[in-house]
Amino acid sequence: MINVSDQHVQHAPRSLIVTLYGAYGRFVPGPLPVAELIRLLAAVGVDAPSVRSSVSRLKRRGLLVPARTAQGAAGYELSDEARQLLDDGDRRIYARAPYEDEGWVLAVFSVPESERQKRHVLRSRLAGLGFGTAAPGVWIAPARLYEETRHTLGRLGLEAYVDFFRGEHLGFSPTAEAVARWWDLAAIAKEHEAFLERHARVLRDWERREDTPPDAAYRDYLLALDSWRHLPYTDPGLPARLLPEDWPGVRSAAVFRALHERLRDAGAVYAGVAEQ
Repeated sequence: MINVSDQHVQHAPRSLIVTLYGAYGRFVPGPLPVAELIRLLAAVGVDAPSVRSSVSRLKRRGLLVPARTAQGAAGYELSDEARQLLDDGDRRIYARAPYEDEGWVLAVFSVPESERQKRHVLRSRLAGLGFGTAAPGVWIAPARLYEETRHTLGRLGLEAYVDFFRGEHLGFSPTAEAVARWWDLAAIAKEHEAFLERHARVLRDWERREDTPPDAAYRDYLLALDSWRHLPYTDPGLPARLLPEDWPGVRSAAVFRALHERLRDAGAVYAGVAEQ
């Protein structure tokens, strides 16, 4: 299935490789052969040289580990760190909205001026995990993000600079007004609208079909997942009562969930994963 809306969207090869391992590759017994990686990435428009160079970068980052298959073919498997990242990601990517109002986690940090580079890394990681800025050095997120944040900062050796607190917002301004200061909700809404523009019509096309060919299912699912998996980090999943009316995140989550339920298992056949 070729969806017109996705033809002009650039999916980075490295991101697609991570998405592939998250969706299917980690369920393959043993390492994924290089030849199979090339085949599976070719189906979503990535050529062999791009696969090889992207795999090399992921290897340097410690996410992929070279290994031989039982048949002696060259391949790559996930490092322990990468598996932890994917496990943490699963809880976000496949979470079902709307989210409960479970309070907040605060990350309060102080980094000496002599180590200001770590301050930059800390800020960028907290932002990448979906935290908003409540005040200088005080970052806030829904409480359910605590465990993943603890794992992430621990991996980076940044835990000595951060204290975590749990609590509730008591005022003075209404929490919905405060949330609009802590996060750029308009920018987050645009991300959801961009996902809908790319993938809502893909879902409509599938809803008109009775068959689910594995090759087409694999392609459309991997591209949708690659677009979607970044969104739960941009959007921390705030309770509905704190969001503007007709929040597009509700619709985009529904589209992804429907594509996931329709396409993932058929795509697994194309990816060579019988059971997951």
